[in-house]
Parts: sequence; C-alpha cells; structure tokens
Amino acid sequence: MNNRRRIALIPAYEPETLLIELLEKLKDCGFENVVVDDGSGSEYADIFEQAAKYAVVLTHPVNYGKGRALKTGLIYIQGHFGNDVVVVTVDADGQHRVEDAEMLTHVAEHHEDTLVLGSRKLQGKVPLRSRFGNAVTRFVYRMSTGLKVHDTQTGLRAFCGELIPRMLDISGERYEYEMNVLLDFAQCRIPIREEKIQTIYIGSNASSHFDTIRDSIRVYKEILKFSASSFTSFCVDYLMYSLLTVITGSLRIANIGARVVSACVNYTLNRKFVFQSKENILKSAVSYFLLAAAILAGNTVVLEFLAGSLGLNWMVAKVLTELLFFAANWLVQKLVIFRNKGADASHAFKETDAAHLFRSTPVEVKWSSGMADNGV
Repeated sequence: MNNRRRIALIPAYEPETLLIELLEKLKDCGFENVVVDDGSGSEYADIFEQAAKYAVVLTHPVNYGKGRALKTGLIYIQGHFGNDVVVVTVDADGQHRVEDAEMLTHVAEHHEDTLVLGSRKLQGKVPLRSRFGNAVTRFVYRMSTGLKVHDTQTGLRAFCGELIPRMLDISGERYEYEMNVLLDFAQCRIPIREEKIQTIYIGSNASSHFDTIRDSIRVYKEILKFSASSFTSFCVDYLMYSLLTVITGSLRIANIGARVVSACVNYTLNRKFVFQSKENILKSAVSYFLLAAAILAGNTVVLEFLAGSLGLNWMVAKVLTELLFFAANWLVQKLVIFRNKGADASHAFKETDAAHLFRSTPVEVKWSSGMADNGV
C-alpha cells in the first residue's frame, strides 16, 4: 500500500483564532490543509489571511452551509490531488485533537472502502443539547438503517479519495448533509467504522452555529416526511376501519378493507413525496403491496390478539398495532422498495462536475506558500 497524501478539510464560518493554532498543528504533522470560508464576511478577513499561511483558503461570498462547504472542499481536493489521498474533515472550533485526526487517517488508509468516524463517548460535562441531539439522531439512524452508530453527529471523519465522488452525489447543503452521508452509505452498503476520540467542548459549545430547531428539522426531514405520510395514511385507515366496523361488525373485514385503501394512499405519498423514487412504478408497486400484504397479515394477527385475547378496547388495540409496525415499514421502504441507487463510488471524477459546482457556488481561492511548495 502506497503512502497517500493526507488532506485536512476544515469548513469554517465565523471562526475564532483557535483555527490558526489548529492549522499550524495539522501542518506540522504533515497534513496539507484546505479551509472553506463559508461566507464569514469582512470581519473575519484577518483570521483567514493568517489561515492562508498554512492552508489553501476557498471563500464563499455568502453562507451556503456546512454541507456545501464540505462539497466545495472535496471538489477542490479531487480536482487538484486526484484519488490518491486520505481526507479527514475537522471542525474549525478547536474541539478535535490533531492526534485524533492522525489516528483516523491512519485507520482510513488501511480500510480504503470505509468511512471512519471519530466517535465521542460524550462523558463528563457535555452540553445538554449535544447529548440530547446525539441520542435522538442515534435512535433515528438505528431505526432508519438497522445499523448502530454511537456518534452520528461527529464532524471528525476520514476516508480515502475513492469515496469522494459518492459523497459529492449526496444531497444536503447544511448540517443535514453529514446525516445524509451516513444514511446513504448505509443504503449503498459502504462500510462505516467508529474509532473512539476524546470529547472536547469549549465554553459549553457556544461557538457552534447549529440552530437547534431549524437545523434539527433539516437533519430529521426525511423521517419527518415519512412520519407525516404514515400519519395521513393512518387517519385514512382509522376512518375506514371505524366505518367498516360499524357496517360489517367484523374486525377482520374492517381491518383488511381499511388497509387496502390506506395502502394505496401511502404508496402514492411515499413514492412521490417522501422518497422521490425513480424506481420502475410497476416494480416498486409490486414490492410495496407484497410488503403491505405481509404487514397486513402480521397486523391482523396482533390486532386480534390485543383486542380478542387480551380484551383491549378495539380502538386502543388499533393504535398500538400501528405503532408496532411503523419501524419495520419504514426500514423496508427506505432500503428496499424506494431505494434510489446512487452512482458507483469508484466512478471517475469529471471536470464538468467541478465546473458546474463552482459556477453555482462562487469561490475565491487564496494560496498558501506551503501548498504551493508542494507543487499544487
């Protein structure tokens, strides 16, 4: 295995002077640094002028978001260094140790097809919003993919250059991008590995630009859309179930009839609005209704057990049954039925892709003497 060039990619928005110390340490350890100033403005020009002594600085004229900043940096790295690199993304707020960045790049070099995450155990004095946010995203990710990842919110991630094209195809402009990467990699069966790193929070994480409400909605948007679709379908199902129960007097007939109607509604909503699937409609419809039939069978058995054998109120039994089958329904639809197959992670980088990104995202480049000395 050859020695790859090690690149540290740092997205930065209104950073403190800790950024300069971080860049200096990274450079001393053999990293070539790429910083993306995500529209910090003229008040931070001095900091980025100092940063240019240790890094190439790419500047967005306005704030596009962390996801776009990472993509801008990846486009630059792929265009100037090719695939023979190992990249580590590092937050600009000084909360990642250089020693941990080195460790992750070493692991990534030995696992070239793997995304390596710096996993914080979140022990000690951790801000409540950080502890709570990670717990929620960890649960959502486990439910969405079936995979267990302890730290879904870590910004310290390492990977080899062959994965860059795959990462550039993933949607997301702001904080949701990092969660989307984890969801996409799980869907495409790209390995994800966690390595323990030190937990550092400076000033109760006050330097974070994460908006708890707005950015959380972006992070959880897909699962929220699925929940809304499922709730709409549940309302249709519940109304039909109530109506047919009164008309027929049979729980089984009412449940089956209601499920058929609500399944048609749910399929249409999920295909068009939730997963925005491009799968062949006949193929996805057959797969969906096979799933619906399987869930219906299980649903009916559980419902009759709760209402008949245990004597629960039939309305309460219906609600409990639907909640029980929600996670299984989401998982199969996300990973199997409405799976949007992404491009192969090994496809060649296209200069036209880079040109398109830079046309849509104006970027100013400041060269550091260190990078120029390396022939970039």
